[in-house]
Amino acid sequence: MISQLISKLKHKRGAQFMKMDIITMEDLRQFKTELLQEMKGIIGQGTENQQNGEWLRSAQVRKMLNISAGTLQNLRINGTLPYRKIGGTMYYSRVQIEKMLKGE
Repeated sequence: MISQLISKLKHKRGAQFMKMDIITMEDLRQFKTELLQEMKGIIGQGTENQQNGEWLRSAQVRKMLNISAGTLQNLRINGTLPYRKIGGTMYYSRVQIEKMLKGE
């Protein structure tokens, strides 16, 4: 009887019915837990890279080399020190800085 009523409604109004899944509070809690675990893993990987010092920010490079912001900019412009710009932040490879200091 219900299926007949639904088919009549579809026919009369041209309505479209969609299949719906019910999400419980437990489903949401499980999703939250999984999402937080993934985020912690991603953040943890980023922290490890910073601690290893693979990539340095401009302030760290200036302090390491004891140079001014202008000097660092000149090193970037003339290609002496390669860098990557992500958003508005410049990142420098520690390996590249060490090579530059050794004259390689």
